[in-house]
Amino acid sequence: MLVDSHCHLEYDSLSADACGVMARARAAGVDYCVTIGTKLATFPKTLTVAERFANVWCSVGVHPHHAGEEPLKDAAPLIEKTRHPKVVGIGEAGLDYFYNHSPRAEQIAVFHAHIDAARQTGLPLVIHTRDAEDDTIAILNEEMARGAFTGVLHCFTGTERLARAGLEQGLYVSASGIITFKKSEALRAVFGSVPTDRLLVETDAPYLAPVPYRGKPNEPAYVAHTAAALAALRGVGVDEIANITSTNFFRLFTKARA
Repeated sequence: MLVDSHCHLEYDSLSADACGVMARARAAGVDYCVTIGTKLATFPKTLTVAERFANVWCSVGVHPHHAGEEPLKDAAPLIEKTRHPKVVGIGEAGLDYFYNHSPRAEQIAVFHAHIDAARQTGLPLVIHTRDAEDDTIAILNEEMARGAFTGVLHCFTGTERLARAGLEQGLYVSASGIITFKKSEALRAVFGSVPTDRLLVETDAPYLAPVPYRGKPNEPAYVAHTAAALAALRGVGVDEIANITSTNFFRLFTKARA
Protein backbone atom coordinates (compact mmCIF):
# COMPACT_ATOMS: atom_id res chain seq x y z
CA MET A 1 0.00 0.00 0.00
CA LEU A 2 1.17 3.51 -0.85
CA VAL A 3 -0.25 6.87 0.17
CA ASP A 4 0.17 9.97 -1.97
CA SER A 5 0.35 12.39 0.94
CA HIS A 6 0.16 15.54 -1.20
CA CYS A 7 -1.56 16.11 -4.53
CA HIS A 8 -4.04 18.54 -6.06
CA LEU A 9 -6.85 16.41 -7.47
CA GLU A 10 -9.15 19.42 -7.77
CA TYR A 11 -6.92 21.07 -10.38
CA ASP A 12 -8.50 20.95 -13.82
CA SER A 13 -5.83 18.77 -15.40
CA LEU A 14 -6.67 15.98 -12.92
CA SER A 15 -10.34 16.60 -12.15
CA ALA A 16 -11.26 16.31 -15.84
CA ASP A 17 -10.45 12.58 -15.62
CA ALA A 18 -10.86 12.02 -11.90
CA CYS A 19 -12.13 8.45 -12.15
CA GLY A 20 -9.33 7.51 -14.52
CA VAL A 21 -6.73 9.13 -12.27
CA MET A 22 -7.98 7.20 -9.25
CA ALA A 23 -8.20 3.92 -11.17
CA ARG A 24 -4.62 4.27 -12.35
CA ALA A 25 -3.53 5.06 -8.81
CA ARG A 26 -5.14 1.90 -7.48
CA ALA A 27 -3.57 -0.16 -10.27
CA ALA A 28 -0.16 1.22 -9.24
CA GLY A 29 -0.71 0.27 -5.59
CA VAL A 30 -1.58 3.78 -4.40
CA ASP A 31 -4.55 3.22 -2.12
CA TYR A 32 -5.01 6.67 -0.54
CA CYS A 33 -4.47 10.32 -1.43
CA VAL A 34 -4.69 13.70 0.26
CA THR A 35 -5.74 16.57 -2.00
CA ILE A 36 -4.28 19.75 -0.59
CA GLY A 37 -6.06 23.06 -0.17
CA THR A 38 -4.34 26.18 -1.49
CA LYS A 39 -7.07 28.84 -1.21
CA LEU A 40 -10.14 29.27 0.94
CA ALA A 41 -12.00 30.50 -2.14
CA THR A 42 -11.46 27.14 -3.86
CA PHE A 43 -11.78 24.95 -0.77
CA PRO A 44 -15.33 23.83 -1.71
CA LYS A 45 -13.90 22.25 -4.86
CA THR A 46 -11.13 20.59 -2.85
CA LEU A 47 -13.65 19.18 -0.42
CA THR A 48 -15.95 17.99 -3.21
CA VAL A 49 -13.17 15.79 -4.63
CA ALA A 50 -12.49 14.30 -1.20
CA GLU A 51 -16.18 13.61 -0.68
CA ARG A 52 -16.45 11.94 -4.08
CA PHE A 53 -13.88 9.22 -3.34
CA ALA A 54 -13.77 7.08 -0.20
CA ASN A 55 -9.97 6.84 -0.35
CA VAL A 56 -9.30 10.58 -0.63
CA TRP A 57 -8.95 13.11 2.18
CA CYS A 58 -8.16 16.81 2.01
CA SER A 59 -6.58 19.71 3.86
CA VAL A 60 -7.58 23.35 4.20
CA GLY A 61 -5.15 26.20 3.77
CA VAL A 62 -3.80 29.24 1.99
CA HIS A 63 -0.65 28.73 -0.07
CA PRO A 64 1.97 31.47 0.39
CA HIS A 65 1.39 32.49 -3.23
CA HIS A 66 -2.15 33.50 -2.21
CA ALA A 67 -1.42 35.06 1.17
CA GLY A 68 -1.87 38.52 -0.30
CA GLU A 69 -5.28 37.60 -1.73
CA GLU A 70 -6.48 35.83 1.41
CA PRO A 71 -4.85 37.40 4.46
CA LEU A 72 -5.74 35.64 7.69
CA LYS A 73 -5.90 37.60 10.91
CA ASP A 74 -6.37 34.44 12.96
CA ALA A 75 -6.93 30.70 12.73
CA ALA A 76 -10.73 30.75 12.98
CA PRO A 77 -11.59 30.40 9.24
CA LEU A 78 -9.34 27.34 9.03
CA ILE A 79 -10.53 25.73 12.24
CA GLU A 80 -14.17 26.04 11.23
CA LYS A 81 -13.55 23.95 8.11
CA THR A 82 -11.71 21.20 9.98
CA ARG A 83 -15.00 20.08 11.51
CA HIS A 84 -15.69 18.15 8.32
CA PRO A 85 -14.59 14.50 8.67
CA LYS A 86 -12.71 14.58 5.36
CA VAL A 87 -10.42 17.43 6.44
CA VAL A 88 -7.32 15.80 7.93
CA GLY A 89 -4.67 18.53 7.71
CA ILE A 90 -3.91 22.26 7.74
CA GLY A 91 -2.23 23.93 4.76
CA GLU A 92 -0.40 24.01 2.62
CA ALA A 93 1.08 27.14 4.10
CA GLY A 94 4.51 28.61 4.62
CA LEU A 95 6.98 30.85 2.87
CA ASP A 96 7.98 31.15 -0.78
CA TYR A 97 10.68 33.73 -1.38
CA PHE A 98 11.55 32.30 -4.81
CA TYR A 99 8.47 33.68 -6.56
CA ASN A 100 7.37 36.26 -3.97
CA HIS A 101 3.84 36.27 -5.36
CA SER A 102 2.68 37.70 -2.03
CA PRO A 103 4.45 40.22 0.23
CA ARG A 104 6.72 38.48 2.70
CA ALA A 105 5.06 40.10 5.71
CA GLU A 106 1.68 38.68 4.64
CA GLN A 107 3.16 35.24 3.99
CA ILE A 108 4.59 35.25 7.50
CA ALA A 109 1.34 36.39 9.10
CA VAL A 110 -0.67 33.72 7.27
CA PHE A 111 1.91 31.07 8.20
CA HIS A 112 1.50 31.96 11.88
CA ALA A 113 -2.29 31.65 11.58
CA HIS A 114 -1.93 28.16 10.10
CA ILE A 115 0.42 27.07 12.86
CA ASP A 116 -2.12 28.25 15.42
CA ALA A 117 -4.83 26.26 13.63
CA ALA A 118 -2.65 23.15 13.64
CA ARG A 119 -1.93 23.58 17.33
CA GLN A 120 -5.58 24.12 18.28
CA THR A 121 -6.97 21.26 16.18
CA GLY A 122 -4.13 18.77 16.60
CA LEU A 123 -4.07 18.28 12.82
CA PRO A 124 -0.74 18.21 11.00
CA LEU A 125 0.53 21.32 9.24
CA VAL A 126 1.58 20.89 5.60
CA ILE A 127 4.55 23.24 5.20
CA HIS A 128 5.67 24.81 1.93
CA THR A 129 9.07 26.48 2.08
CA ARG A 130 11.23 27.65 -0.81
CA ASP A 131 14.27 29.93 -0.61
CA ALA A 132 13.15 30.90 2.89
CA GLU A 133 15.06 28.59 5.19
CA ASP A 134 16.18 31.14 7.79
CA ASP A 135 12.70 32.56 8.34
CA THR A 136 11.09 29.12 8.23
CA ILE A 137 13.41 27.77 10.91
CA ALA A 138 13.00 30.88 13.05
CA ILE A 139 9.19 30.74 12.88
CA LEU A 140 9.07 27.02 13.61
CA ASN A 141 11.34 27.47 16.63
CA GLU A 142 9.34 30.44 17.88
CA GLU A 143 5.98 28.75 17.45
CA MET A 144 7.05 25.39 18.84
CA ALA A 145 8.19 27.20 21.99
CA ARG A 146 4.61 28.48 22.37
CA GLY A 147 3.14 25.01 22.17
CA ALA A 148 3.74 21.82 20.23
CA PHE A 149 2.18 21.02 16.87
CA THR A 150 2.80 18.38 14.22
CA GLY A 151 3.51 18.68 10.53
CA VAL A 152 5.46 17.80 7.42
CA LEU A 153 7.99 19.63 5.28
CA HIS A 154 6.26 18.83 2.03
CA CYS A 155 8.05 18.33 -1.30
CA PHE A 156 11.31 18.81 0.52
CA THR A 157 14.06 20.39 -1.59
CA GLY A 158 16.01 22.17 1.13
CA THR A 159 19.33 21.72 2.82
CA GLU A 160 20.41 19.25 5.47
CA ARG A 161 20.23 22.17 7.93
CA LEU A 162 16.52 22.71 7.24
CA ALA A 163 15.77 18.99 7.40
CA ARG A 164 17.61 18.68 10.69
CA ALA A 165 15.79 21.69 12.15
CA GLY A 166 12.43 20.24 11.17
CA LEU A 167 13.28 16.79 12.48
CA GLU A 168 14.41 18.25 15.79
CA GLN A 169 10.97 19.84 16.11
CA GLY A 170 9.28 16.49 15.46
CA LEU A 171 8.29 17.17 11.86
CA TYR A 172 8.18 14.67 9.00
CA VAL A 173 9.93 15.11 5.63
CA SER A 174 8.25 14.23 2.35
CA ALA A 175 9.94 13.10 -0.86
CA SER A 176 8.53 14.07 -4.24
CA GLY A 177 9.52 13.12 -7.77
CA ILE A 178 12.38 15.60 -7.56
CA ILE A 179 14.51 12.92 -5.88
CA THR A 180 14.50 11.04 -9.21
CA PHE A 181 15.96 13.97 -11.15
CA LYS A 182 19.54 13.57 -12.37
CA LYS A 183 20.85 16.73 -10.69
CA SER A 184 19.31 16.00 -7.27
CA GLU A 185 22.38 14.36 -5.73
CA ALA A 186 22.43 16.70 -2.72
CA LEU A 187 18.74 16.14 -2.09
CA ARG A 188 19.14 12.38 -2.29
CA ALA A 189 21.91 12.64 0.29
CA VAL A 190 19.50 14.39 2.65
CA PHE A 191 16.87 11.70 2.17
CA GLY A 192 19.45 9.04 2.78
CA SER A 193 19.79 10.29 6.35
CA VAL A 194 16.18 11.12 7.31
CA PRO A 195 15.07 8.75 10.10
CA THR A 196 12.90 5.92 8.84
CA ASP A 197 9.98 6.89 11.04
CA ARG A 198 9.80 10.42 9.57
CA LEU A 199 9.59 9.66 5.83
CA LEU A 200 6.60 10.35 3.58
CA VAL A 201 6.16 10.25 -0.20
CA GLU A 202 4.04 12.46 -2.43
CA THR A 203 3.52 13.59 -6.00
CA ASP A 204 2.46 17.25 -5.68
CA ALA A 205 0.48 16.33 -8.80
CA PRO A 206 -0.07 17.67 -11.37
CA TYR A 207 3.44 19.07 -10.88
CA LEU A 208 6.92 17.50 -10.64
CA ALA A 209 6.37 14.16 -12.32
CA PRO A 210 9.21 11.72 -11.52
CA VAL A 211 11.45 10.05 -14.03
CA PRO A 212 10.41 8.47 -16.43
CA TYR A 213 7.47 10.90 -16.72
CA ARG A 214 9.38 14.10 -16.07
CA GLY A 215 7.96 17.00 -18.08
CA LYS A 216 4.53 15.40 -18.29
CA PRO A 217 1.50 16.01 -16.05
CA ASN A 218 1.94 14.20 -12.77
CA GLU A 219 -0.69 12.06 -11.07
CA PRO A 220 -0.95 9.95 -7.90
CA ALA A 221 -0.02 6.67 -9.63
CA TYR A 222 3.47 8.02 -10.20
CA VAL A 223 4.25 8.18 -6.48
CA ALA A 224 5.21 4.53 -6.97
CA HIS A 225 8.27 5.71 -8.92
CA THR A 226 9.27 8.08 -6.13
CA ALA A 227 8.88 5.27 -3.60
CA ALA A 228 11.05 3.00 -5.76
CA ALA A 229 13.75 5.68 -5.98
CA LEU A 230 13.62 6.18 -2.22
CA ALA A 231 13.89 2.43 -1.66
CA ALA A 232 16.94 2.17 -3.93
CA LEU A 233 18.54 5.14 -2.21
CA ARG A 234 18.11 3.61 1.23
CA GLY A 235 18.96 0.06 0.16
CA VAL A 236 15.61 -1.52 1.04
CA GLY A 237 12.78 -3.11 -0.90
CA VAL A 238 9.96 -1.13 -2.45
CA ASP A 239 7.40 -2.98 -0.33
CA GLU A 240 9.30 -1.95 2.79
CA ILE A 241 9.28 1.72 1.78
CA ALA A 242 5.57 1.46 0.99
CA ASN A 243 4.88 0.02 4.43
CA ILE A 244 7.12 2.54 6.18
CA THR A 245 5.70 5.61 4.50
CA SER A 246 2.11 4.44 4.86
CA THR A 247 2.59 3.70 8.55
CA ASN A 248 4.17 7.12 9.00
CA PHE A 249 1.32 8.78 7.16
CA PHE A 250 -1.35 7.32 9.43
CA ARG A 251 0.72 8.14 12.50
CA LEU A 252 0.92 11.79 11.44
CA PHE A 253 -2.54 12.21 9.88
CA THR A 254 -4.40 10.71 12.81
CA LYS A 255 -7.82 11.78 11.54
CA ALA A 256 -7.38 9.71 8.39
CA ARG A 257 -8.62 6.16 8.71
CA ALA A 258 -7.77 3.31 6.35
